[in-house]
Amino acid sequence: MTLNRLNLAKLEESFDRYLTFWHTDPPAHDAPDIRINPIALELARCNYLLWHEEDKARRTDVNDSVIAAVKRTIDKLNQQRNDLIEKLDEDVLAELTASVPSTDTEEINSETPGSIIDRISITSLKVYHMDEDSRRRDIDEDHRQRSLHRLAVLKLQRSDLYKALDRLLADYGAGRKTMKLYKQFKMYNDPTLNPELYKS
Repeated sequence: MTLNRLNLAKLEESFDRYLTFWHTDPPAHDAPDIRINPIALELARCNYLLWHEEDKARRTDVNDSVIAAVKRTIDKLNQQRNDLIEKLDEDVLAELTASVPSTDTEEINSETPGSIIDRISITSLKVYHMDEDSRRRDIDEDHRQRSLHRLAVLKLQRSDLYKALDRLLADYGAGRKTMKLYKQFKMYNDPTLNPELYKS
């Protein structure tokens, strides 16, 4: 099992290019023409929208009704995000089932490929915004150097995550690990499971 086969090759570069496109208003060019797993791209887009809603939720210059609306949007996006992680894992498992002989190993990974890709997406957002912060004109040199240091750490962390994803898929392909699907079963968004909702 390879990153190329799942259209997950050069994921960091792909996310960076799409983040630049999404942050340009209005877009100065067409969307990047990149061969990328469509579910991974949809997950990245969801995290992009979620990031900016989370920024809005920290505002103190608006009334509570605005923040309440933002929080509801965050809940909706978080549910979509979790659904996409699970959908991505289903996609990876389907590809494994079709192309890799079954294995008797009981060795598993505590984090699924979808979860790793989600973390790569979020770290890409941190890279984008930390880079943006380092180029601000209203900061002193200490602030700039601190942001540049953090940017380097974030890029290293993202690279490590991508290598971990590559190794995990190789382990699946070689039968060294077996993949299981895990469900989040988020209860707070379900009116039949959240007592604050079903009691009312």
